[in-house]
Amino acid sequence: MFRNEGAVMGTGQKLWKRAKQVIPGGNMLLSKRAEMFLPNQWPSYFSKAKGCKVWDLDGNEFIDMSIMGIGTNILGYGHPEVDRAVQQTVAAGNMSTFNCPEEVYLAEKLVELHPWADMARLARSGGEANAIAIRIARAASGKDKVAICGYHGWHDWYLSANLGDDAGLDGHLLPGLQPNGVPRNLKGTVFPFNYNNYAELEALVNAQDIGVIKMEVVRNMGPEDNFLHKVRKLATDRGIVLIFDECTSGFRETFGGLHKKYGVEPDMAMFGKALGNGYAITAIIGKREVMEAAQTSFISSTFWTERIGPTAALKTLEVMGRIKSWESITQTGLNIRQGWQNLADKHGLIINHWGLPALTGFTIQSENSLAYKTLITQEMLAKGYLAGNSVYACVDHTNEIVKDYFDALDPIFSIIKESEEGRDVMSFLKGPVCHGGFKRLN
Repeated sequence: MFRNEGAVMGTGQKLWKRAKQVIPGGNMLLSKRAEMFLPNQWPSYFSKAKGCKVWDLDGNEFIDMSIMGIGTNILGYGHPEVDRAVQQTVAAGNMSTFNCPEEVYLAEKLVELHPWADMARLARSGGEANAIAIRIARAASGKDKVAICGYHGWHDWYLSANLGDDAGLDGHLLPGLQPNGVPRNLKGTVFPFNYNNYAELEALVNAQDIGVIKMEVVRNMGPEDNFLHKVRKLATDRGIVLIFDECTSGFRETFGGLHKKYGVEPDMAMFGKALGNGYAITAIIGKREVMEAAQTSFISSTFWTERIGPTAALKTLEVMGRIKSWESITQTGLNIRQGWQNLADKHGLIINHWGLPALTGFTIQSENSLAYKTLITQEMLAKGYLAGNSVYACVDHTNEIVKDYFDALDPIFSIIKESEEGRDVMSFLKGPVCHGGFKRLN
């Protein structure tokens, strides 16, 4: 700590320092750690959130042009109808010896939205949903080996992909991740394959006794050469259970799973993040003959029976369906993507776009790309924005808010152009460069 550091640090920055003394890593989610955004300067904690605005512990107001609770709030923070439904549930009682009826209504609604599915199980986090789906699929297939493509949480079954090859998950979100604490005897049970590389998957299935294929419907780019249809046929022909992980992609482009857009039906699918608009609820849906295998194993948890999650999900689905939120956030994302491209063209920068339109992001083509992301976060924070190189769109991101965001971003692209032409970007930064993958955050 440098002299007088405490005098210039915000309340949230001080609390983050305290947190790392009592919480390993500082918090519960890697993606929300201060070092992932703006080391030593990020406010870290919120006192209030409403619409697309967040207030820190010092009362400073920010417009969230970042990741909106890591993609949890398509309807914006604190949506009045969803919150009112939850408040009524709290008043009536959240937990009892009986089951909540809302879990039945939610299961029926999810099956109604996905006619290929017959049954559902509910949980409260994406990692749980992934683990449940794998357990059921393995039970249904009678086989242990899983082929995966994408990010599927933190549980042992998934991280075991890195036991044989440290780079196993590098293309699946977490470069540099060490699977410490994962039993070594799980080695050789999970095998990554690359999106749009059907030949690789087919070779994997031919070489290993694969019982389950689990994948995200879309990674950063969409399917090419009928990739998803080929995967579906392969799974059908070989008697493999096909799972689509829609914890992130669900309800962003269609009213339900993104797979509906491509006309490919899996055997199972999972939903999370957006399903409860900020309240904890995830779901696993599937065909009856697969889902009933859950009864041959033990999958059970006390707090999967609490009432707030399914109540929030039912109201969230009702509001989404009424306002067609997936259409508006997709258009907003496309507008933002075009805005970034316009700025890049204006300032002579080359950028790569990635992600679904409603989860859109860009990377500046440069060896300093991570420093530029840090610079954007630093400068936009000073202007009252939470911003980096991605935006998870919500219905409260109005055209006016988006326009003002680009007005604020324009001069920062000018600074980046200066840096590309020779000025050291580090001279603009007031602290370290943000982290870009998994690394130990001391």
